[in-house]
Amino acid sequence: MDDPSFPWEEEQRPDWFVKFSIMKDAADLFRLPYTGVIDRPDLQEILLEEIRERDPDAVVTGTHITSYENQPLDGAVDEDGYAVEGAGGVKVTLSNGEVEEADVLVGADGIWSAVRAQMYGEEIKKSTMNKLRRQGCRYSGYTVFAGETVVPVKDFFETGYKVYIGPKRYFVTSDVGGGRLQWYAFFALPPGSKRAPSGWGGARDEGDPEDGLVDYIKSLHDGWSDEIHYVLDNTPDSAVEQRDLYDRAPELLRSWSQGSATIMGDAAHPMMPNLGQGGCQAIEDAFVLGEKLAGVEDSAQVPNVLQDYYRSRILRTSAVQGLSRLASDLIINAFDTPWSPNDSLGNTWRGYSTAIIKPFLQYVIFPAQFLFLYSFFPTGSMGSLPKQLAEAWESKHKEISEEAFAKAAEEGQTVRPSFFSKEESEKVTA
Repeated sequence: MDDPSFPWEEEQRPDWFVKFSIMKDAADLFRLPYTGVIDRPDLQEILLEEIRERDPDAVVTGTHITSYENQPLDGAVDEDGYAVEGAGGVKVTLSNGEVEEADVLVGADGIWSAVRAQMYGEEIKKSTMNKLRRQGCRYSGYTVFAGETVVPVKDFFETGYKVYIGPKRYFVTSDVGGGRLQWYAFFALPPGSKRAPSGWGGARDEGDPEDGLVDYIKSLHDGWSDEIHYVLDNTPDSAVEQRDLYDRAPELLRSWSQGSATIMGDAAHPMMPNLGQGGCQAIEDAFVLGEKLAGVEDSAQVPNVLQDYYRSRILRTSAVQGLSRLASDLIINAFDTPWSPNDSLGNTWRGYSTAIIKPFLQYVIFPAQFLFLYSFFPTGSMGSLPKQLAEAWESKHKEISEEAFAKAAEEGQTVRPSFFSKEESEKVTA
């Protein structure tokens, strides 16, 4: 705690349970750039622009993959004399009836992947009666509401990521650039407890975005930090989305590839969001897959190269899946009641247990997690460049954010719809 007087002064509110710069320390150890956050829509727009500059016709919208078929290649056999599945490429059928052929099919189509479903014989989005399992994924026990706003909170430029934890719920804020603050409210609710339209593939008609949604979320944080209520007050109901959180246990012995088809990201290894690694691991997948495919000289080599890609990634992604679930379970079961002797909840055995475990969290779990995450840096050390990049980014970030705050104050609160709120018909197929 920053203020040691809070245990003895009844009116003194507790300060932060743990403050850390472990990510910076890990980056320094490996001489890497400091961690920065980029909003997914921004990254997706950058990548789409780059693709369209190289080939204007490469991106097709308004359709998605319904099935695929590996093609044989005459004369392509393995060491045992059997035909190599997919050596002749892959044929893909789209939802609009069109058929495309390619050397490789990469299923980067998310946790409810159609490519994965065919590869493993699963039924897309099929749930058990109680919805605790869905297409082989486990319900985490939590649903999350998410929103984004432009608001100058206290210490905006000093603290980029905050987590407020309480019994069976926690609230996260993250600076995503341009003065924008992204927030997530996690609640221990049964699956299907919808209160908002879902932009992540759930039903879109089970909640009314104008029906006091923000007030509902505020009521579940009654007595919590004023900053949470300030952030929520500056977010309109229409900007809030919701999804139930599912993940999948590591599957060490299950290949991600079949012939010339493979999967990556959430299609292969969905994980809890507590370490912010879902998108990061997908990017790592893409990098490794690109490096592997760069050495291919003949399409007959593709199936073996895709198996090599899977073997190169499975141990790391499985470890990150496990660490992400550990982080989630710790929040749910061990750190949901910070010690506070003047609080009826904090002055219990759970609160005192949390105080005892705190050093283990701060000096063992966090360092080990981030050291492992930063240990993958295929481009190598960058010398003094990380410090220069950090200084340039911090200066530009502050300038852009202050301009956004001024604009929001002048024109009224500004929010931008999430990329994930787009209709199914707007999905991109590359």
